[in-house]
Amino acid sequence: AIAEANLHSGIEPRRLANGRTKLVLCAGRRNFREPWARDFGFAAFGLTDLGEFRAAKETLEVFLAHQRPSGQFPVKIHSTRVLNRYLHTLFGREQPTHAPLRPKYITAHNTISLDGNALLVIAFLHVVRRSGDHAFAAVHWPAVRRALRWVQRHAHPDGLLHQSAFADWADSVDRSGKVLYPNVVYWKALHDMAAAAPEFGFAADGEYFARQAEAVGQAINRHFWRDEAGYYVTSRQFDQLSSSGNLLAAAWGLASAEQAHSILNRMRDFGMADPVPTRVTHRPYPNRFIALENRLGGIAHYHTCAAWLWLGGWHVIALARLGRLAEARELLARLSRVIVRDGAVHEVYDPAGHVLSTRWYTAEAPLTWSAGMVTHAFHQVERAPAQFSARG
Repeated sequence: AIAEANLHSGIEPRRLANGRTKLVLCAGRRNFREPWARDFGFAAFGLTDLGEFRAAKETLEVFLAHQRPSGQFPVKIHSTRVLNRYLHTLFGREQPTHAPLRPKYITAHNTISLDGNALLVIAFLHVVRRSGDHAFAAVHWPAVRRALRWVQRHAHPDGLLHQSAFADWADSVDRSGKVLYPNVVYWKALHDMAAAAPEFGFAADGEYFARQAEAVGQAINRHFWRDEAGYYVTSRQFDQLSSSGNLLAAAWGLASAEQAHSILNRMRDFGMADPVPTRVTHRPYPNRFIALENRLGGIAHYHTCAAWLWLGGWHVIALARLGRLAEARELLARLSRVIVRDGAVHEVYDPAGHVLSTRWYTAEAPLTWSAGMVTHAFHQVERAPAQFSARG
């Protein structure tokens, strides 16, 4: 109930630069009171479970309206600048909403967001499938196809995406080159486009994206899977088990059943769901690869040994998909206890299991990205156990 209420709380009408108002999902209230592509891409799974199709579609429309001719979506649609946002966080105040929203295409680290573009494709297809709004799909299909083609232009000849440092969701870590997580998200976008295209009258697109998804899936397994470790490594540079790419590969079916069971077993062995589900990596990255501002702010562990409930949500779903329903329910119960303890779905938790808070930074609350994923995990496990048992 708290996670659902937190997700609802992020929905609000916001004014655009053209004077129109749209009902959008904001990422938070204090530090992230604006629509973010990546956050919405995951939160959309929970929105559809709650029947919030208007907010889901209008948030998509805002990003689609600001898509560049190249196909690039904004990283976010914002109305406040970085310093302003930080001061609201520092003093525990909610961001104002009177200024019109405007697009931002480059991250705080001066990079582009490949995963954000691909996640909006995934969210669009999920919302259309759950709402049954074929007219919405037909109108926006060319733009969504263009968005995925933009991502494709950043792939190397082997089919894998190559990114800059500080570019994906773990943007406090210098993870450049071919990294697992953005490539799994890319594969999912290709896979879902291939599946949806024939339904909307784009058979040629379906055949094309199916070939691309197959090639990228094979490339991911060749490049990242390690039999001796029993999981996908983060990159050639980092052999850590990073939960984001591994859990998504298991939950979405990129990993075989044998691989997925191995991943979940290794995560259990490493205690990655303790004390809060789920930790980002099984072992921290060397400190020199962590952004200076995170080290100075006392949150070098933000994207390493800290825990995020959105990862916990995918952890639950991956377990359930493999038929490990008892483990999934136990993990979901632990997630729920953390949320009840704190009265909200917080952004991130420190290694001791407490809400991350330092002199210079306090975790956002609520974070709709995580609230959406906890909501989705609950709906998937508690309301469709037979579906997962059949898959397992």
